[in-house]
Amino acid sequence: MKLYSYVLTLSLAVLLCMTSAFAQTTYNFQTLNYPGDSFTQLLGINNSGDIAGYHGVAVNMGFTYNAKTGFTNENYPGSAMTQVIGINNEPFKTSGFYTNKRGHTYGFTDYQGTFTTIGYPKAVFNQLLSQNDFGQAAGYFSKRGDGAQPWFPYVVGEKGGLTFELLTLPGSVSAQATGIDNSGDVCGFTFDSAGNMHGWLLVHGTYSQLDDPNGIGTTAFLGLNNNGQVVGSYTDSSGNSHGLVYTVSSNSWQTIDDPAGIGSTIVNGINDKGVLVGFSGISPTNNGFVATPQ
Repeated sequence: MKLYSYVLTLSLAVLLCMTSAFAQTTYNFQTLNYPGDSFTQLLGINNSGDIAGYHGVAVNMGFTYNAKTGFTNENYPGSAMTQVIGINNEPFKTSGFYTNKRGHTYGFTDYQGTFTTIGYPKAVFNQLLSQNDFGQAAGYFSKRGDGAQPWFPYVVGEKGGLTFELLTLPGSVSAQATGIDNSGDVCGFTFDSAGNMHGWLLVHGTYSQLDDPNGIGTTAFLGLNNNGQVVGSYTDSSGNSHGLVYTVSSNSWQTIDDPAGIGSTIVNGINDKGVLVGFSGISPTNNGFVATPQ
């Protein structure tokens, strides 16, 4: 394995509350829950509408979903818990993480039923959170077995042997890389030295810290498509969670609220058609949703 570490160039972005200047997208929301379970989180979606996620509040169990075939269970063999998070287009591959019966957490990929454990070398806790079409995944590791901070974000190349790129983000003391597109652009969230959480975006080697103007320094970017749109969530001054869509080209923000879960919406994934997936509700009840642009 080759190990790489690089420092990214900070791009100072002037972030204005421009939401009203741009047309807002209207969405049709569909609740989508794993049968017989009151806890479902939808975490990723590809251009064919295949969805990755998991269910089970006490014991996490992974799945993929297709509108024609329904839910298909996907759990790392012999694992105690699995979450499926990343899902690409072609060649169809998923990624996520699992916990073994000894309580250790590892990242994995699944290509046509062949599971591969992936983890940053010598790290005792790993999660993979996104997968693109060119054999790259994004995630993070912790030096502690319980996954406690600080977190260290990375990108892993899967072709010709694993190669890791450790991301060193300006002003960050802990971060996760949560999304990667086909150009290798990466998004995620980070904590600064004061403990504030911020979204971040890396485009062609240029780093920007991005905070939803409606939030209070708690913006998390969770997913990224190939059209320069990033999704995630922010917390308002009342402590309510709202989903968000940020469009890079117009520097515009849109708040997303599942009508069935106002104040508790998290958007985790977006495909190139602009279809969103996520969940709403307060644990132990979470409802998955699909939001399709009208």
